[in-house]
Amino acid sequence: MYGTPLILKFDDIDAGMLPLVGGKAANLGVLTAAGLPVPPGLCVTTEAYRRVTEQAGLEDVLDALAVTAAGETRVLNELAGRARELVLSAPVPADIADAVRRSAHGPVAVRSSATAEDLPHASFAGQQDTYLNVIGADAVLDAVRRCWASLWTDRAVAYRAANGIDHRAVLLAVVIQEMVQSEVAGVMFTANPVTGRRHEAVIDASPGLGEAVVSGAVNPDHFVVDTATGRITERRLGDKRLAVRSLPGGGVEHVETAVEGACVTDAQVRALAELGGRVEDHYGSPQDTEWAVDAGGALWLTQSRPITTLFPIPRHPSPAGSGHPEDRTTRLRTGHRGSAGSGPAGGARGDARIYFSFSVAQGIYAPITPMGMSAFRLLSSSAAALLGTPVTDRLDGAPQFAEAAGRMFIDVTGIMRSRVGRMGLPRVLDVMEARSATVLRGLADDPRFSVTQRSLRPALRRLARNAIRFRIPARAAQALVMPEKAHRRAERLGVRLRAQPAAPADATALERLDHVERILGTRAVPLLPTVLPGPLAGFAMLGLAYRLLGDRARPGELQTVLRGLPHNVTTEMDLALWHLATRIRADREAASLLLGTPAAELADRFGDGSLPGVVDRGLREFLSVYGVRAVAEIDLGVPRWSEDPTHVIGVLANYLRLEDPALSPDALFARGAAEAVLMIRTLSARVGGVRGRIVRFALGRARALAGVRELPKFYMVTILAAMRAELMTVGADLTARGLLDSPRDIFFLTLEEARTALTAASGKTAPEQSPPATSGQSAPATSEGKAPTTPDQSTPATSGDAAPPYPAGLRTLVSERREDAARERRRRHLPRVLLSDGTEPEAVATSAPVDGALTGTPASAGSVTGIARVVLDPVGAHLEPGEILVCPSTDPGWTPLFLTAGGLVMEMGGANSHGAVVAREYGIPAVVGVARATEHIVTGQRITLDGTSGAVITT
Repeated sequence: MYGTPLILKFDDIDAGMLPLVGGKAANLGVLTAAGLPVPPGLCVTTEAYRRVTEQAGLEDVLDALAVTAAGETRVLNELAGRARELVLSAPVPADIADAVRRSAHGPVAVRSSATAEDLPHASFAGQQDTYLNVIGADAVLDAVRRCWASLWTDRAVAYRAANGIDHRAVLLAVVIQEMVQSEVAGVMFTANPVTGRRHEAVIDASPGLGEAVVSGAVNPDHFVVDTATGRITERRLGDKRLAVRSLPGGGVEHVETAVEGACVTDAQVRALAELGGRVEDHYGSPQDTEWAVDAGGALWLTQSRPITTLFPIPRHPSPAGSGHPEDRTTRLRTGHRGSAGSGPAGGARGDARIYFSFSVAQGIYAPITPMGMSAFRLLSSSAAALLGTPVTDRLDGAPQFAEAAGRMFIDVTGIMRSRVGRMGLPRVLDVMEARSATVLRGLADDPRFSVTQRSLRPALRRLARNAIRFRIPARAAQALVMPEKAHRRAERLGVRLRAQPAAPADATALERLDHVERILGTRAVPLLPTVLPGPLAGFAMLGLAYRLLGDRARPGELQTVLRGLPHNVTTEMDLALWHLATRIRADREAASLLLGTPAAELADRFGDGSLPGVVDRGLREFLSVYGVRAVAEIDLGVPRWSEDPTHVIGVLANYLRLEDPALSPDALFARGAAEAVLMIRTLSARVGGVRGRIVRFALGRARALAGVRELPKFYMVTILAAMRAELMTVGADLTARGLLDSPRDIFFLTLEEARTALTAASGKTAPEQSPPATSGQSAPATSEGKAPTTPDQSTPATSGDAAPPYPAGLRTLVSERREDAARERRRRHLPRVLLSDGTEPEAVATSAPVDGALTGTPASAGSVTGIARVVLDPVGAHLEPGEILVCPSTDPGWTPLFLTAGGLVMEMGGANSHGAVVAREYGIPAVVGVARATEHIVTGQRITLDGTSGAVITT
């Protein structure tokens, strides 16, 4: 290891050197190689840190940190303090000290560069230390030592814990860079970090050194620039009362200033935006940059890193054979099919698209497994064929299918541009995902999404064609006349489904994959129209009653009719579990066991057959019907309850704790049903006559049929569970061949990858491919010298180094995707609707101003109401979970408090300060630059802050 360099100049650093030079230095090396205006400098590599600290005795601290949860702030702080002391007291070998001293020439900035820093998924903004205007060899060496120790600041340790980053795996390099004595400096985001809008530069500027802006110590001038036109679309001047300036003998001072007007000219703002565009083009993704303008007017770039809080723009692959022959190879290598091409829009500026989050609409916030995505692509292809628009490659999915960050999206642009779709889609979502419906209606006035399909005929023709094909009108009419016949047909379908989906017992793994693709790609979706006529007729009757009643029905009364619906498979499941709980309650010993034993332990005992008879038999009976279900059950990569009944056992235990008979599920269901029947009588009597009898009939049929609405999903989940079982068998085959560690690993592959692995393992021709780097993994520069891709691109970069030939690298691929999924599960905010330019419409929607509200700069979108906690000094401060932190300003030392904060209000700072960046990363709403907030708001007061509009409402 002693042959590893201690010092590297920026000219000698590329993006592939992250483990040696850390994130900041790697980016500075990339920018320097690109010919961008970076002040010259060098890096003291992680080898120096490793050699200094290997004798420091950090092992005990690292062991303790490994078992300390992110929420244990006091313990983390104590361990961080011990680590800092150990690093500061460790001797510096003479060769390292000499190398650092020889590197000190003139005033320099000494800055930390951690290996877990400036990454695509975590910026580590301000978590380690920087020392400005350092003069003299000994002063530089001392600053380097303090940078090493700053890897263990309270805030850095808390940040790593919150982001699931192994403390043991992080090393620190140090950047020593020529000091720019700036007249004005600041921060620039090349995409709007609050709204998500790409191609919009957001610039904060203030006199003096940039530290005043990034630390949040000043209210800067704020500009927003359309980078396509250079037009300044927003201009807000701050008071800029503080400046950080260099001292002649070294160090800096904070001085009071009184700058009238803007501290940068419009020409400088446009030049900054143009520079930001060059940086973004080079990296291929939006960047968070720091910049400075010196006394001679020269513009310098002092840092660039990915914007970590932008949600990726959903993508769909270019269809096979569309002139992009590399697409299929890329998809096979990465497994991110939605990232290989641009899809119908690809986020292109000239063709704006609307993406609706199907994941959010289904209440699934965790990322979907790669195999789960493969299943949905097949299902979407089948649905497209059903609607008369078959796709060329079923594995690609329908053109409207898109994905980002492991979540499913649907491109609804065409629907919203049609007269029928614009009327129908929001109405459907009103009863499914009302907030999305509101957002979509708000886009109706956007000229980019004006109606282009005004005729009703094409939609009516498609509707009529499918209605005739699946005999929907006849079956709906039959359901209205004889509801019980519709129920019997649905039950027969359920029986057929349970028997049909399995492949032959002697099928090979490849034949099982064929079976899965056939069922999901051609057979599953066409089953649904046989069930839908019943609930469609039921809701049609509800609509008829609504029209007949008019204003005679008060708000909420029709909803009462839908309480305690019969024939609802989900309600029946809950009641079945409740009835099992009542049987267990009668067995005192069994009840005591469930109440006093962790659910996971009980699940293990169920697996080995050692539970009491009443529990064992009851669970097996329940799971024989409902074991196909799971939390996030539409992802076939998720274990079913039949595989892991821990959740079901936990619910049983909760039912046993329910003492009040009036609150039992069966009592609540019966009470709701009785209220519904009474409401039907009331409403029909209120109308009277023939109309009243029709209302009674319509509402009665609504109750008889509407509950079946849950059945199509249950049947689809039944199919997915059967296909999961087939894929587990395929996974077992790959495991037996030594290609996977566990059969369940197959769910971190796609169908194509599983097929390619099996084909290659069987000795047949298969492409040699390397496993991809994940979105959170740095990769070396490409042959053109570009840096790795980052979150704005769904396709992660692949390593330029040799990797094990595919499928020998399957284990690595699975491991990386597991890490990716774990990271994505920590994502705090998911957009309901996203535009192809990155705009989240909810984040730009503004409400009418509220009289008496405090106003500031929006810094992190979202709204929260909670109890305020005014904190003037973070040392020793305590924040209860969910409290809203109100403070004068926040340097990075404040950010550990963000872990429990429900929101942030700051008197000072801009949207690009460290505090605002970390608030966005933690997903908490934030408003900054709120004048005299700590005086107007008192601890214990209930307040509402809107991080979208910048308003803080006090009560």
